[in-house]
Amino acid sequence: MDDSLSPRQRERYSRQLLIDSVGEPEQRTLLSSRVLVAGAGGLGSAVIQSLAAAGVGTIGIVDDGEVKRSNLQRQVIHTVDDIGKPKVESAARYVEALNPEVTVETHLERLQLEGAAALVEPYDVVIDALDNFRARFVGNDVARLAGIPFVHGAVYGFEGQMMAFRPGGPCYRCLLPELPDPGAIPSGEPMGIFPPVPLTIGCLQAMEALKHVLDLDEVLDDELLRYDATDVTFTRTPLEVDPDCPVCGSDSVDSATALEYDERCRIVV
Repeated sequence: MDDSLSPRQRERYSRQLLIDSVGEPEQRTLLSSRVLVAGAGGLGSAVIQSLAAAGVGTIGIVDDGEVKRSNLQRQVIHTVDDIGKPKVESAARYVEALNPEVTVETHLERLQLEGAAALVEPYDVVIDALDNFRARFVGNDVARLAGIPFVHGAVYGFEGQMMAFRPGGPCYRCLLPELPDPGAIPSGEPMGIFPPVPLTIGCLQAMEALKHVLDLDEVLDDELLRYDATDVTFTRTPLEVDPDCPVCGSDSVDSATALEYDERCRIVV
């Protein structure tokens, strides 16, 4: 069977096919890849847009929220006409309009322990575009136990951070073992976010996911990348595996079915 790109595909992806490390075989790899995006908000908007444009064959989107007017300031894949509708449906319509060749699998639900392992398992990469810690721990834990890279991203004000947690290296729990102390993070009111910041971090997350799918050598490995938009600086901080980490340490749990959390999202062993 002929698995070469069609003339239409060669035209659509012509600019990336000009790159030495992204020829037709690599583009076919992208077209057969599967990436799960957890969260269809500000970070998720940039991630979904970038993955669809690059030609990732299947994009899974998990989110239980509806589009609000206040979302439109930074969640650029949604429009005024989408207000009150599920974000996963709005995101799917956006992808269909941008690149009809991409298959979108929508999951209108919150990422939680029950069912998370089955949800994550079919994908090559899981991208953390979430806005809450508990779901982020769930995504990290089930992805690591399944041997799937977990690309973390977070934003606040003019700042953002991202890191690609790959099997064999540290995981999100090596960075943050449990929920932060109640007074350590803003609570009770929505967080301030300047629009370009989640778009910047989301694009970087998509880039790391694409590099993993294509097995490119130059990856952001074992380092947390912080971005400060006020002075346009990027800072890298090395991160090592925590030997006591319950997910990737020397005495970690061995199955997602063994996961159970306490009130601080610590794993109960």
